[in-house]
Amino acid sequence: MAPLKILIRIDQQRLYLCRGDEVLDSYPISSSRFGLGFEPGSFKTPTGRFEIAEKIGGDQPANTVFRGRRPLEGNWDWSTEPDLITARILWLNGLDSENANTKDRYIYIHGTNQDASLSRPASHGCIRMASADIVQLFGQVEPGTEVVIRKS
Repeated sequence: MAPLKILIRIDQQRLYLCRGDEVLDSYPISSSRFGLGFEPGSFKTPTGRFEIAEKIGGDQPANTVFRGRRPLEGNWDWSTEPDLITARILWLNGLDSENANTKDRYIYIHGTNQDASLSRPASHGCIRMASADIVQLFGQVEPGTEVVIRKS
């Protein structure tokens, strides 16, 4: 059986979970509102080949808010806080020479409290997903899972 793979199409603002050529699931995402790129501090979404370096948050409730990859205590009004990292984090490691700095740039696939921004570029470089969607995806992939981010 072919391994699982994540394909992210920036032009479609969609994430596809695939096994070989078969699409198993598809989710709306939000990539960077600053465009595509690799420069540190640019807040751009990198493209190319990646792998999941670390999975963070699997032992936390689905409504967890993270800062610095650590769960925050207390209750959060998700509707008023801008750009929270929620639910789960898949930390990416770049496999191409131009995106090799991805992990150092803290580029993740993560949950968001900004569901209204999904399906259009709005993030600060990461790939945002609905919290329920990232929880589902998180349970299906492992560190080392291949991720490909393409413009089209």
